[in-house]
Amino acid sequence: MQTEKVTNHIVTWLKDYATNANIKGFVIGVSGGIDSAVTSTLCAKTGLDLLVLEMPIHQAESQIGRASRHIEWLKDNFNSVHRQEVNLTPVFDSLVNALPKVDNEEDRFMSLANTRARLRMTSLYYFAALKGYLVAGTGNKVEDFGVGFYTKYGDGGVDLSPIADLMKSEVYDIAKYVGVNEEIIKAAPTDGLWGDDRTDEDQIGASYPELEWAMKMEAEGSNPNDFTAREKEVFLIYRRFNSSNKHKMISIPVCDIPNELK
Repeated sequence: MQTEKVTNHIVTWLKDYATNANIKGFVIGVSGGIDSAVTSTLCAKTGLDLLVLEMPIHQAESQIGRASRHIEWLKDNFNSVHRQEVNLTPVFDSLVNALPKVDNEEDRFMSLANTRARLRMTSLYYFAALKGYLVAGTGNKVEDFGVGFYTKYGDGGVDLSPIADLMKSEVYDIAKYVGVNEEIIKAAPTDGLWGDDRTDEDQIGASYPELEWAMKMEAEGSNPNDFTAREKEVFLIYRRFNSSNKHKMISIPVCDIPNELK
């Protein structure tokens, strides 16, 4: 990948899109992870206004610290960056207390994890409407179009996706090029929805380099019988996530009514 040219292409695309839409800037949630760090930096490089939100919900201190230091780095390097913290922990706790108990606590735990992402999406769109900004998405290609590893109407609810045509490895290349803090580059990827230290790899069962490989093999129509045991395992993991998360990656199904019935 031609990292410098790709970086400049995305920055130009962001600026042109906002300008043509008569929009003044962007709003983005920063988590302390690589994707939000790169996307927020690309938005800042447009020179348009950028509102960066911190939205902790029982967040690990390591994630809060990385996010905070990244935002300070943005503010030090770009004049158009503004910071806003919205502590969503009390909101989340109030919602949890208002919901009825369920028999299976594991199902409830999963539902509430996705609720965190949806509360953040709601907050992003509050400020987007208030300021006249676009919500910038942070999903990359393998997450958005490979395994569907995001929350529907949560972090998947955005106005535009600057890095969604980049593999995770390419996001890291851009991070190094634009000068993202080393602690973010070295941190294990996590969605931060659980309030603990579990990583994306813990949840998926495969690393991002493995998933990128599987995505490529699927596109090439490779035969799983030609793979090693681990490669086959990864390929099946990729297929399982891709299949079960198709509802996130395709348009909402519409029941077409035949003309003769209208």
